[in-house]
Amino acid sequence: MVKVSIAGASGYTGLELIRLLVNHPDVELTVLTSETFQGQTIAEVFPSLNGVVDLKLRPLDENIANDCGVLFLALPHTTAMSKVPAYLKYDCKVIDLSADYRLKDPKAYTDWYSVTHTNPELLEQVVYGLPELHREAIQSAQFIANPGCYPTSVILALAPLLQTGWVDLDSIISDSKSGVSGAGRKPSLNTQYSEVNEGVNPYGLADHRHTPEMEQELSAVAGKPVRLTFSPHLMPMTRGMLSTIYINLNQTLTDEKLVEHYRNFYKDESFIRVLNPGKFASTRYVLSSNFCDIGLKVDSRNQRLIITSAIDNLIKGASGQAIQNMNIMLGLDEKTGLMAPAIFP
Repeated sequence: MVKVSIAGASGYTGLELIRLLVNHPDVELTVLTSETFQGQTIAEVFPSLNGVVDLKLRPLDENIANDCGVLFLALPHTTAMSKVPAYLKYDCKVIDLSADYRLKDPKAYTDWYSVTHTNPELLEQVVYGLPELHREAIQSAQFIANPGCYPTSVILALAPLLQTGWVDLDSIISDSKSGVSGAGRKPSLNTQYSEVNEGVNPYGLADHRHTPEMEQELSAVAGKPVRLTFSPHLMPMTRGMLSTIYINLNQTLTDEKLVEHYRNFYKDESFIRVLNPGKFASTRYVLSSNFCDIGLKVDSRNQRLIITSAIDNLIKGASGQAIQNMNIMLGLDEKTGLMAPAIFP
């Protein structure tokens, strides 16, 4: 059994890590940390874990990496940055769910997060943990930067097209919608029930922090710089994410040809489901699962392709993908502990 620790266990992604890992046959939860709830058991913080996990929450320190095989960092952005170097000194695999090490360019991190990166030398060492694109590098990695939720939904939707020549890579627009859990558990005026319920709110237009992450990975696949217009929206629902992406076509294509191409591209990917022609992605059918559903439609009148991509922002967009990365790093079947279908209805 591999010993697993979670730093930041009292947030939503921490809870989802626990919920999935308690049924994982090859790991044992050993240490959970929380600064806010230290001294309490995790079941006191999350009553859903009563009778399942009774570990006491402790403060985070360097010793957490001393006696574990895998350390998940489910910490707020900018918090993990200074702590990672100490953890990497141990014989422990580190998976960071924050944005601190996702961007390879330290200047881009400063520009988008308004913080100077304190460990830029690690940015070349870390592997961006999107298994469908970086599985080989993940297998031998000690340190993973787990992708953001919006980038996961957008990159997976576009990757099969980036080297085909079929589309105009200067025309990408992503209209993306997320449940409120994507904002984290910390109370905020913008995520209060009365502020969110019965409304749809755009935010971060033209300057959302996930933009450079998407452009970095899309450019790497395309082999040339790619930019996109990204418009995120907050939806009055707890969880789920839907990206509807528009890109101009350079040639005439059919829905059937595109579906066939996407299925060939993702033929070995257990968590990517390319839908039949005429079917489109819905958050309803990926809820609490590690699947990404992709639906395609050619707008022949405007010579444009419409791509729909749905994930659960807390699972394939965070904790489930982190466990998928862990499985790959440990040489396990990457589906282990993750094959539960969506909760429906």
